[in-house]
Amino acid sequence: MQLTLWTYEGPPHIGAMRIATAMRGLHYVLHAPQGDTYADLLFTMIERRDARPPVTYTTFQARDLGADTAEIFKEAVGLAYARFRPQAMIVGASCTAELLQDDPAGLARALDLPIPVIPLDLPAYQKKENWGAAETFYRLVRALSAPPAPRAARARRSCNLLGPTALGFRHRDDLREVRGLIARLGIDVNVVAPLGATPADLARLGEADFNVVLYPEVARSAAVWLQKAHGQPFTDVVPIGVGATRAFVKAVADLAGVDPAPVLDADESRLPWYSRSVDSTYLTGKRVFVFGDATHAIAAARVARAELGFSVVGLGTYARDFAREVRAEAEVHGIQAVISDDYLEVEAAIAAAQPELVLGTQMERHIAKRLGIPCAVISAPMHVQDVPARHAPQMGFEGANVLFDTFVHPLMMGLEEHLLAMFRDDPEFHDGVAPSHLGGRPHASPEPVAVAPAAAASITTPSAAAIAWAAEAERELRKVPFFVRGKARHNTERFARERALPLITVETLYDAKAHFSR
Repeated sequence: MQLTLWTYEGPPHIGAMRIATAMRGLHYVLHAPQGDTYADLLFTMIERRDARPPVTYTTFQARDLGADTAEIFKEAVGLAYARFRPQAMIVGASCTAELLQDDPAGLARALDLPIPVIPLDLPAYQKKENWGAAETFYRLVRALSAPPAPRAARARRSCNLLGPTALGFRHRDDLREVRGLIARLGIDVNVVAPLGATPADLARLGEADFNVVLYPEVARSAAVWLQKAHGQPFTDVVPIGVGATRAFVKAVADLAGVDPAPVLDADESRLPWYSRSVDSTYLTGKRVFVFGDATHAIAAARVARAELGFSVVGLGTYARDFAREVRAEAEVHGIQAVISDDYLEVEAAIAAAQPELVLGTQMERHIAKRLGIPCAVISAPMHVQDVPARHAPQMGFEGANVLFDTFVHPLMMGLEEHLLAMFRDDPEFHDGVAPSHLGGRPHASPEPVAVAPAAAASITTPSAAAIAWAAEAERELRKVPFFVRGKARHNTERFARERALPLITVETLYDAKAHFSR
């Protein structure tokens, strides 16, 4: 393990909590020391849920380690059943309690409760949160899904929607969009799991004709098992972006044996038109760096390149279990994937790529802010502001509209900032002049502070040592458009360093421009 200031994923028991919190009628008893209850805040603070997760902690303390912590766990399981009366229960240990080797599975079986009790073996020092969510869902499906009865001939086909969880990036909104697409194809939704499902619902999974995997990180392993055990085919085409949504509709229609044309012909996405509009064409070729979980990172890179005309100069994920898929997508863009859960490595990769837009997690938003690059969040981990109260899906045709706004607005705001900076010293439009409809009289304002021509500023960037800039050169650099200013600074500093120039002047700036324009 590695100590770090930030982490992209929590330990696997956090993934198990995401499944338990998403479902109804399921309770999680977690053998954990006092202090591990911090996980509740992830749901009540970030997702703003109106109820705490359905989790009972043993919360043993240091003084309990000399006694029998196993008895503490058995007592917690009994009290949780008596209080909550769940349909089923999952039991396991946190990373700290794992070291005690109290065997939660055996202890729970010894209580002989009248409900299914599913033990979780989540190796906290080898695996992480997304794996924990996938393993928990897989164990629940194996334990609770009943063998399918012979499927009677029905007028309408049905499917299960698998993968949405608590604390998932826009899962609630994605589900609404996908349900709409499925309904318009004339297909019934049998069960949605784990979000909103009960253990009794999981027992009905085998009744569906096929499965739709919306988030492979969570549901692919369960879908593979359902295919082997119940003969249910599945699709894991993720409908993020116009092209992927159309491919998703065709894949689902093929599994159901229905005509996709009515849904495809009614495509209401505005992204294709917007991306070809006059307001958008100046964004063509913008350099973008994408990082996040595998599902959202791959989808964002495809949308950025194929549907918005951006140039993908960086692509990566912190989900090592899906490194193969991300590397394959990176090869399509002619780049090497960044597979890392170390935010410092990701920051160095972003600085080296010199993108004009970053699409990532909340981590990358902080990194981009330090580097002065526009950023949009497209993946967990996320902040409360990335869980909007309004409907804001990523999937489906409406999700494509949201993606267009998400990707383009940071660049549009950057252009506005550049225009404001460019006209700040204009005699007619500077900050001291009132609007023309108010007479244009200058505001009373203090005199600007004079800057000595020979003054030099020390600038540091994460990718280079400190370089001295003359004040005139700094002012000239600010005239460079917002989107390429970082690259201009980097190239100029590189030019100066290679020639051992002690100070970057205006002449150095223009010499560097001429050199790199050849």
